[in-house]
Amino acid sequence: MPIVRISVAAGRDHAQLRECLRAVHEAVRDSLGAPDASIRVLITEVEPDLWSSGGKTLSERGR
Repeated sequence: MPIVRISVAAGRDHAQLRECLRAVHEAVRDSLGAPDASIRVLITEVEPDLWSSGGKTLSERGR
């Protein structure tokens, strides 16, 4: 059972996130030959104040 976990900065609309879920599901199915019912894709949204890179949060970087 493939499980894909994706972390993204919060702020995208649900239509974008749904499209990401669909595209990743299809990529896993097509590349691994996994049955649709066995594929799990989870998106975790992280607030920009709680995500840092290079010592600065995404909020501080203006993202």
